[in-house]
Amino acid sequence: MTRFLTYGTLAVCVMAVLGAAGAQQPVFRGTGDAVRVFVTVTDRDGRLITTLSRDDFEVRDEGKPQPITLFENTPQPIRLIVMLDVSGSMEGNLALLRAAAEQLFARLRPDDVARVGTFGHEIAISPSFTHDPGEWRTALPDTIAADAPTPLWRAVDEALDAFEGESEARPVILVLSDGKDSGPLGFRQRYVSQAEIIDRARRDDVMLYAIAMRSRGLRPRQPGIGPGSLQAALTADLPDPGLALVAQQTGGGYTEIRFGQDLGAAFAQVADELHNQYLIGFAPPKRDGKVHDIDVRVAQPGLKPRARRSYVAPKEQK
Repeated sequence: MTRFLTYGTLAVCVMAVLGAAGAQQPVFRGTGDAVRVFVTVTDRDGRLITTLSRDDFEVRDEGKPQPITLFENTPQPIRLIVMLDVSGSMEGNLALLRAAAEQLFARLRPDDVARVGTFGHEIAISPSFTHDPGEWRTALPDTIAADAPTPLWRAVDEALDAFEGESEARPVILVLSDGKDSGPLGFRQRYVSQAEIIDRARRDDVMLYAIAMRSRGLRPRQPGIGPGSLQAALTADLPDPGLALVAQQTGGGYTEIRFGQDLGAAFAQVADELHNQYLIGFAPPKRDGKVHDIDVRVAQPGLKPRARRSYVAPKEQK
């Protein structure tokens, strides 16, 4: 939001900034149409690196380095939509799911807001963005139907719809699922593809995190008969491979939980990452309304940056 200051107030602010310059990392702010890129940086052991400066980064648009006009490394408020898979294969994971969600809720900052959604027979998302843990808990599932499908991409599509209205807080979707997208179950249901989700997330500047886990239905699967039956049984409980690609393209993270691993820790890690990312920005070199590939690099060896791979350039108005 733009604030207008009197000259006297502006002078005081400038003096205050100069006095504090040695105490914290400088903040560089560009114009309102800067391409904003959130970057997670980790070392070889996967630990978050949070002490880099603007000079440690390079961002390229279609392979050409761009001047960084915006840089911040302080936590940015988020608008989070948590989408939980309640398909039949998740029956055995219900208690884990609820406990893990509590760990996520506990790590959201006071300026964060969230909605909670589920997808199975129906897709439901809590009514509004809030910071009220009571509303989040109310939206958590109490039961899971054994025959519920996995409308994964339709659920993410509806979550993208739920970011209505303008907000300074950045939009993020966190998906937990253990299965492959079941597709439409009738002629009235619209088919949504993984490619459509990537296109929408790119256009709407939404980051997607995914946590995938193996199925834990209450009743074990029985393999069928035939040469492909064993292979089908072995892969039936694997999460949708498209989740990793969507997370990669949008700059989010992907984690696959195996039996015995801590689901709550995975949820907590997402919250920690979201509050320890760098915000960098640059002026779009072309205003052609087209998709541009971007590449974020860091100068220090051994560090790995993760950021979205592309953006849609603004269109020059004629």
